Amino acid sequence: MSQYHPLAERMRPQNLDQVFGQQHLLAEGAPLRVLLTQGQCPSLIFWGSAGVGKTTLARLIAKYVNAHFIALSAVLAGVKELREAIAQAQQQARGLLAKRTILFIDEIHRFNKSQQDALLPYVEDGTITLIGATTENPSFELNAALLSRLRVFVLKPLSEAELLQILQRALSDTSDGLAASADALPQHWLLRMAQLADGDARKALVLLETAYELSRSQGIDDKVLSQFLGKGLRRFDKGGDQFYEQISALHKSVRSSNPDAALYWLARMLDGGADGSYLGRRLVRMAIEDIGLADPRAQQIALEAWQSYERLGSPEGDLALANAAVYLACCAKSNAVYSAWKQVKQVIEKTGSLEVPLHLRNAPTKLMADLGYGQGYRYDHDEVDGHAKGQTCLPEPLQSMRFYQPTDRGLEAKIAARLQWLSGLSSEKS
Repeated sequence: MSQYHPLAERMRPQNLDQVFGQQHLLAEGAPLRVLLTQGQCPSLIFWGSAGVGKTTLARLIAKYVNAHFIALSAVLAGVKELREAIAQAQQQARGLLAKRTILFIDEIHRFNKSQQDALLPYVEDGTITLIGATTENPSFELNAALLSRLRVFVLKPLSEAELLQILQRALSDTSDGLAASADALPQHWLLRMAQLADGDARKALVLLETAYELSRSQGIDDKVLSQFLGKGLRRFDKGGDQFYEQISALHKSVRSSNPDAALYWLARMLDGGADGSYLGRRLVRMAIEDIGLADPRAQQIALEAWQSYERLGSPEGDLALANAAVYLACCAKSNAVYSAWKQVKQVIEKTGSLEVPLHLRNAPTKLMADLGYGQGYRYDHDEVDGHAKGQTCLPEPLQSMRFYQPTDRGLEAKIAARLQWLSGLSSEKS
């Protein structure tokens, strides 16, 4: 391949033995390896982040099963290109060699519903074997009808060790690589590139190619390299799967009373570019849903952290969020009010607009008083212990229901004890 092609393209593996990573799919006995060994290739989806080998594996599959290969990008292709690809596939099937066709569609999630639907009959009748590549969750981005006809393989980000192997191979390869000696670049430089690439082989090779050319043309030291490499950007997609996976991890770390994990996921999200104000709002939600009355201070602390971030911004405000995350993680936990609220809404949905008991109604007019409004109501502050024993407040059909069931944790344990005491007083009255 021409040296004018990018290093990442020149170093694209030509066989499975040159593929680093994805051993859960490619090791002996792993599902994709078994299929290829048997010469089979169903229509499938490769789902994974950038630079993990989706396109490479699609090309290798076509090679292993001796299929005609057509590659399209969903960003650029439309109905016209799809029709041309289908026509090619039909022609290949009618030829002397009767070859099957693998249609590879990169970023298939960019296709709209009608474009995805257009693929259905040709996938179903075998005109094409479809391989789609996506960085987005296919269960959300692909039509159910199309997805049901595809096998989904998840590709994992490459480890630092796997990226180092890729870099070392590219550095020393004499045909398509940099044809450099093994010590052309210090090992700690390669390690730093592997770290900054964050699981992305393409990014690692771009860093290597540029650093190598700089070292040859002008010579660079650790300081210059550090400035050139800069700070790596972690895998993060605002509004995408990784965003919601990480906010879920943060919420569940707080719920699990794990301050270290809560700090880690908070820092990961801020490092990836998440909006600190959004995270502040989510911390308030955690305080309300998962701590509740076990520690009412949690809501106040989360609110103050959110407000502090709004006033300070990043990076100063980040620490306010960190303080709140640690406090919430260390609090006693209760979802008793959260559960009670869900239950009461369900009851209202089922029972409709039940009447307010007469004794709870105000009677500002004589007519309303004559109708019995307010009759029998007892003013709690005038009662012994400040409690009108035995007085009911729920509508008649619901008087036996108990929505709020306090836990025995934190302040809620005291609330539970008081409610039990009040219940005892009411029992005495009855």
